Amino acid sequence: MTTHILHRQIAGSLPMAVGGKGVELFDAEGRAYIDASGGAAVSCLGHGHPAVIAAIHAQADKLAFAHSGFFTSEPAEKLADRLAATAPAGIDHVYFVSGGSEAVETAIKMARQYFVEIGQPQRRRVIAREQSYHGNTLGALSAGGNLLRRELYRPLLLETDHIPPCYAYRHQKPGESDADYAKRAADALEAKILALGPETVMAFIAETVVGATSGVVPPVADYFKRIRAICDKYGVLLILDEVMCGMGRTGTLHACEQDGVAPDLMTIAKGLGGGYQPIGAVLLSARIFRAFAEGSGFFQHGHTYMAHPMACAAALAVQETIVRDDLLANVRAMGARLRQELTARFANHPHVGDIRGRGLFMGLELVRDRGTKEPFDSKEKLHARVKRAAMARGLMVYPSGGTIDGARGDHVLLAPPFISTAATIDAIVERLGDALDAAVSGAEI
Repeated sequence: MTTHILHRQIAGSLPMAVGGKGVELFDAEGRAYIDASGGAAVSCLGHGHPAVIAAIHAQADKLAFAHSGFFTSEPAEKLADRLAATAPAGIDHVYFVSGGSEAVETAIKMARQYFVEIGQPQRRRVIAREQSYHGNTLGALSAGGNLLRRELYRPLLLETDHIPPCYAYRHQKPGESDADYAKRAADALEAKILALGPETVMAFIAETVVGATSGVVPPVADYFKRIRAICDKYGVLLILDEVMCGMGRTGTLHACEQDGVAPDLMTIAKGLGGGYQPIGAVLLSARIFRAFAEGSGFFQHGHTYMAHPMACAAALAVQETIVRDDLLANVRAMGARLRQELTARFANHPHVGDIRGRGLFMGLELVRDRGTKEPFDSKEKLHARVKRAAMARGLMVYPSGGTIDGARGDHVLLAPPFISTAATIDAIVERLGDALDAAVSGAEI
């Protein structure tokens, strides 16, 4: 098919998506695919959910767009009320954007303006983690630690400092307890702050559960409690990026609830609107809002489509549906089943080194040798072969390469819809097992 779209990959062609219902998407040839990754952990309610479609229709009948420089809107106010009411402790305001990268860019700007407002303009440095992903705009890309995505644009990126991630499978030493490893990993932040000069550091940003770059890596033991204490000790803002892992994906509305911490700024997106409209947000603490309100009286930032009424109406319907249908309980139940079935199928698989994650957010790290954890040669592009093999079997998963250090390693990310049933989970694991075996053997189709 001839196309005038500059697709992500220029060579080859993509199937034409023509419909979706529940956990499945359909192409123009009549094939059905289980959306076991929610696209990129987006479609939390699956496809064609009647409650969300109805909300979008109703809002379109009333008001499609009103610029936020002139008006607020009812769906934006209601959605903000809901998000503030259910936010981690200390957070009471919301800033709407159109996606995750915008949210991260906005949070970094908020951190900078906060310190200018309170008379500490020398604070300008951001610390992040290696093998993190925070978005593709230049500011967000600067914060991220995905070497492959950064390399081409390195001359344009902002100066950002990185510390090693909390990545137990690769970095925990033999015989080292979870508690000792958590302390060692968190201490790297304090060492970096001291090396840079505490008076220059404005924020530390981290994914609560690492997503696409490393393949669903949860923190160990009390890692984030230690990180929170270090940030407080040196007056550094803690930004938690829950664009991929948040809004119910891990079994609680916010992933950090399971770590017993609250950030100063939090970015959300994907599961906020479930893909029905483009939307993201930054949740900000009362002290940051107060600094703006009592200082300059405004936040020096903005986008044309922020707080878009249609997007907010869709997101509000998504969040209301999750509560009404008690879907977080289903995430926990089906997440437990997914872990159980993945373990049964892959625990002894010669090329699956690690099975990890939380809730309906799981990852498999693929290795050539389980004993040594040696990865496949990156030239083999195993992750791409797994994707093709899965699609051929009617399954959408989210494999990536560069898992270990941006160049070596492969993983598969799973993020099925919150509406998944036991039958859905079982089918996902069965098809993934067949796809992985075919990809490793070279018989992808």
